[in-house]
Amino acid sequence: MTIWPTPVLDLLAVGGDRPVFEDGDRVVTAAEMSTMIRRAAAGLRARGIGPGRGVALRLGVGAEAFAATIAAFAVGARVCGLPAGLTAAQREHLLSRDDAVPIDEVAFGDDEPLAAAGRPGDVARIIYTSGSTGRPKGCAQTYAAMSAAWAPCPDRWPPAIAQLAERLDRYLVFGSLSSQVMLEYGILTLAAGGVLVAARSPAFPDAFVRHRATASVITVGKLHQLVRSQRANPVDLSGLGALMVSGSPLEPGRLREALDVLGPVVFHGYGQTETGMISMATPGEMPDSVGRPPAAVSLRFEDGELYVRTPAQASFYWGDPEESAKVFTGGWVRTRDLASLGEDGYLRLLGRARDVIIVQATLVCAGPIERVLATADAVAEAYVVGRPDDETGEAIHAFVVPVTGREPDPAELRALVAARLGPLAAPKTVTVIERVPLTPSGKPDKAALAA
Repeated sequence: MTIWPTPVLDLLAVGGDRPVFEDGDRVVTAAEMSTMIRRAAAGLRARGIGPGRGVALRLGVGAEAFAATIAAFAVGARVCGLPAGLTAAQREHLLSRDDAVPIDEVAFGDDEPLAAAGRPGDVARIIYTSGSTGRPKGCAQTYAAMSAAWAPCPDRWPPAIAQLAERLDRYLVFGSLSSQVMLEYGILTLAAGGVLVAARSPAFPDAFVRHRATASVITVGKLHQLVRSQRANPVDLSGLGALMVSGSPLEPGRLREALDVLGPVVFHGYGQTETGMISMATPGEMPDSVGRPPAAVSLRFEDGELYVRTPAQASFYWGDPEESAKVFTGGWVRTRDLASLGEDGYLRLLGRARDVIIVQATLVCAGPIERVLATADAVAEAYVVGRPDDETGEAIHAFVVPVTGREPDPAELRALVAARLGPLAAPKTVTVIERVPLTPSGKPDKAALAA
């Protein structure tokens, strides 16, 4: 087995003067990045970071951040990425339970020889969910799993990925390279011969024009905004080749509109933090599907719920055996999504087997929000639903039944949720109702509330 990130180290080692990273006026060649990674690895080793040790990288998207990220894997560390939107208490809790060394600035050492030191069974990466459950879950991916990933190895690319790779000349990176999706497509870009282009202010469509980007990751909400912007005030996006929609399903009508306005550039698919990519659809494929799963991905269905097995999937939730047992079962990952596989080979999502809302590409669970709202003195009952939203993909809407004689304050309730669970969990609206509608069986009718 070739241990991750050896393919990336090898690719950069022979790249010479080929540009691989662009940050403003600064262009970093493959040779320079290779040296930077070796020196960042030496700096990590000087701090006692090596196999089995945890690091929490909070470094943004600059060239040094990329070098430090790859270097942390190269020394065999357990690399932790903290999601945006966590409360201070949630962030400190994660750092303490993972015993990870927080690294906010790259310390470079001498230029020393470097070989990947990761051990196959060790955890290579912990990717934390948003914390919308009140307790962020850390998806633990081993070095063996990361070594089986397709991104750095063209001979492993599924057909849809091979088609995407042709369009990754200038891939826009923003936010944080600890993002699973941002880093994965970045590695794919390097393997495809492209350049990573750092965007400090990733406002679309301006960032595409300013950085001459040919590709980027985009959420459903941002895609809606881009389509509206192009209809109202079109700019020249003729150089744009690929937008990889991430985080939440894209409705067929919205997909057709995006293709009509932006051209054949929208790649959309399906995956989870626990599994990585499950399927991807190219711009010309079935708009009512999420594409064809590649041969390396196995699917099975139980009562309509999808279970998957992917080469690079996580193995468990860090420090959470109870939740791990519910999701990671016998080598399969329970997606908690309802789906079907057609005779045409296309995977179609039919709904969710859990009560979640996807806000800005982040899963937010309804239950914890309802429990927080119910702690307010003026609230007797609380119910949360999701609805499609042009700004955020989906939005959270809360309904509260007041305590007799009390009048809940919607602004205070939104602030309460934000303080406890983070800003992404704060409801967009809070509506006071006299009583909750019921289904014929007497259960709260959330479908009626959402309607």
